[in-house]
Amino acid sequence: MDLEGDFTIPKGELFGIIGPDGAGKTTLFRILATLLRPDEGTVTVEGMDIVRDYRTIRTVLGYMPGKFSLYSDLSVRENLEFFASVFGKDVKENAGLIENIYCRLRPFEKRKAGNLSGGMKQKLALCCSLIHSPSVLLLDEPTTGVDPSSRRELWENLAELRDKGMTIIVSTAYMDEADRCGKVAMMKSGKFLLAASPSDIVSGFGKRLASVRSDDMFRLLHDLRSMEGVGKCYTFGDTHHIILKDGTDMTEELVGEQLVSVYGHTGVQVRRIRASLEDCYMNLGEE
Repeated sequence: MDLEGDFTIPKGELFGIIGPDGAGKTTLFRILATLLRPDEGTVTVEGMDIVRDYRTIRTVLGYMPGKFSLYSDLSVRENLEFFASVFGKDVKENAGLIENIYCRLRPFEKRKAGNLSGGMKQKLALCCSLIHSPSVLLLDEPTTGVDPSSRRELWENLAELRDKGMTIIVSTAYMDEADRCGKVAMMKSGKFLLAASPSDIVSGFGKRLASVRSDDMFRLLHDLRSMEGVGKCYTFGDTHHIILKDGTDMTEELVGEQLVSVYGHTGVQVRRIRASLEDCYMNLGEE
């Protein structure tokens, strides 16, 4: 997959890479982790080139892949000690960095890693990524398949690590998680569409956006897409979101009136709304 675009992530930033499956997030993370060599372009981590200085980069980098990749037949404690030994570190020496996370694992430290729940596997993988005290942490979709409580705890842990000065790059397909990042880069099909703070992305939306409902949501989607003055329409949860074309005389009120009088819909609700990050992504992705 080709990756196009460039940006710089400041030291001490909690930076999000957002996009759906197939956007190129995992490919990007494997390049950053020095596991893939880029065909062209340059990438530096802590000022070091990922091709020329890959050995040194691996000593300052923590990487947590999206798929659980620890040793399932080793216990929690054995996995932690193994990954510490790889970097010539002692678990006790770096225990302070992971204590808030590992305290939840301690009652299960003799249990084999393969027998842990999804949330506990996530915590163990994070501890193993941090045990050598990296200055840069890469997390590739760390909350996929874990419960809401574990998701919340992870982001609380990341905020604490960021406050300690660690640079954190995390990918996610969940737009609500992207709001927790200082800055985000939106990706689609291997291209960076936009990189900015979530608030700047939302404030720069610049389109008239509305949510629409009726008693026949399936037919409503088709009718909205055929309506003059509606630029884009997509399903958003239990509603459809529409973006009105620039320069059109169409208003939210007229949309509602036409759905009733022209298309025969009942139970119509049309409401002007503020854009979310997901709306911004949909608009960028289809331009």
